[in-house]
Amino acid sequence: MAPTNPRPPTMRDVARTAGVSTATVSRYVNGLQRFTEATETRLREAIATLGFSVDPVARSMITGRTHTVAVVILDIRNPHFTGIVKGANRKAQQLGYNLLFVDTGERQNAEAGMLRDLSRRVDGLIVSSRMPDADLSTLRDLDKPVVFFGRASQVGVHSVSADGRSAAAMLGRHLIDLGHRRIAYLGYGAARWDSERKAGLTEALREAGLEPLYFSADSPTLEAGEKSVGEVLMGSARPDAVVCYNDMLALGFMKQAQAAGVRVPEQVSIAGFDDIPFARFSTPTLTTVDMQSEAMGELALERLIELIDGTLDASEEMLKPRLVLRQSTAAKALSTNAPAGSRLL
Repeated sequence: MAPTNPRPPTMRDVARTAGVSTATVSRYVNGLQRFTEATETRLREAIATLGFSVDPVARSMITGRTHTVAVVILDIRNPHFTGIVKGANRKAQQLGYNLLFVDTGERQNAEAGMLRDLSRRVDGLIVSSRMPDADLSTLRDLDKPVVFFGRASQVGVHSVSADGRSAAAMLGRHLIDLGHRRIAYLGYGAARWDSERKAGLTEALREAGLEPLYFSADSPTLEAGEKSVGEVLMGSARPDAVVCYNDMLALGFMKQAQAAGVRVPEQVSIAGFDDIPFARFSTPTLTTVDMQSEAMGELALERLIELIDGTLDASEEMLKPRLVLRQSTAAKALSTNAPAGSRLL
């Protein structure tokens, strides 16, 4: 007769080994109560010796928590969002939480229903959304803790973001210092952060007595950047420099400009936002602004757990961006490429 597998250890076994009641074991392993250091040491040793593990389904029934949170992003193909997920997952592992991530694929019409369904499966959500400001109350009505990427404290939701206005102003002043006077902004009007970046660039240029040229892409992607070259560069009054809504747009734009015979940065300087990894490997390397993607994800996850624990009130937090100077911007009429490498300001 084949030997039977020994039964897995139970809370009763842990209680007997640690010399405490079963109720004490239950409260300890489910995080419902703290005990003296001596008691917790005996509990930890008994759990380790017996190889006891908590059934997550049973724990969630007892505590009302799943120890799972969700990150909702707009486009997993964009390394800015993968950086956010990476930072959030690193912090979730440190704090003992599981992380789900959902890619909405820029489908704004399906967001509200998807968020409602997801909220029933997790303890809280971190959300990046194209949802209009007028609809942000949907996040509060989920009846779950939420951290929003953007500004949403007006509806009682905690928000984490990077300062897009100052980021764009830094790029504008950098281009002005290089001698550029005809500076264009290639934006993406459907994005919540677009208006901040447009305003910051406009402010910096007007301080110097300049007016930016405005263009709009139909999506924040490499392909949209390529498609925009004809409109932006092939007119009678070509700009000296182009600031793109994000690095994906900038890289696509730069590639197609070069294919059309435009030399970068000798004939036009190009810059973006986010400092995605690809920006360091393009030719020329891309001047950009580091919008702190991974740090944003880490901070958002940390704040979400504090909201779940009831130790934080909703507010706005803003990370400081960093200007990263590379080869795609240079002094106007410069005849050679800038040296390799990059600088952080």
